[in-house]
Amino acid sequence: MRAAGCVFAEDEADLLLAQARTPAELTDLVARRVGGLPLEQVLGWAAFAGLRVVVEPGVFVPRRRSELLVREAVRLLGQDGAAPAARGAARVGEAAVRRTPVVVDLCCGTGAVGMAVLARVPGLELHAADLDPAAVRCARRNVEPVGGHVHEGDLDAPLPRALLGRVDVLVANAPYVPTDEIAFMPPEAREHEAPVALDGGADGVDVHRRLAAVAARWLAPGGHLLIETSERQAPLTADAMARAGLVPVVVHDDDVDGTVVVGSRPAVR
Repeated sequence: MRAAGCVFAEDEADLLLAQARTPAELTDLVARRVGGLPLEQVLGWAAFAGLRVVVEPGVFVPRRRSELLVREAVRLLGQDGAAPAARGAARVGEAAVRRTPVVVDLCCGTGAVGMAVLARVPGLELHAADLDPAAVRCARRNVEPVGGHVHEGDLDAPLPRALLGRVDVLVANAPYVPTDEIAFMPPEAREHEAPVALDGGADGVDVHRRLAAVAARWLAPGGHLLIETSERQAPLTADAMARAGLVPVVVHDDDVDGTVVVGSRPAVR
């Protein structure tokens, strides 16, 4: 495996040994990995944010940097799990009206981000959506067993209309690789992950602009849109949010090399 270019060959070999039930199966797993298939697609799962996430062939493999999306979403939801709008809701007598927080994971791929948020904020209402049928099939294996809902369609098109104005946190690991740079990506990505999960258009921010344009109608007052991006593209993502009436803040984490732009809908006063 090392001769085939696997940088962490020993660690990967240990995982394949643990996965295989027979010598013949081990030979097949090694052959698929040496042939260039991403390790996670060979194993059928990926470790992400402390969870084991199902990964099917052709589906975007969750990266560690996307754990920043999870952490920011959980922070914004609040440690008590109350929806932001609920914490400032109108009162009936002396008791605050509380409601179940709503989280939407668009361009969800395996559904890993939404699944990880739900694991940290139990009881929230989770919806995930993706354009790619293979990703939707995979996301249903991850999200539905924990009580979430998965929809197939372009960006927000398949979401239930009942969610309009009710979403507290909308997360998206939308594609942000500029079209001309896809050819320079590692072959594991460009040959084994769906192009629709990688191609962000000429400057990599085409889908971000579309997301920003539709987000406000779904967000509750005080709700947030979180989009993973790169440090280089963060100003463009932030500008798209500002043009859509959201207040953007850029968050970066050196430990996971992740960048997220958070766009907040002003709360009603």
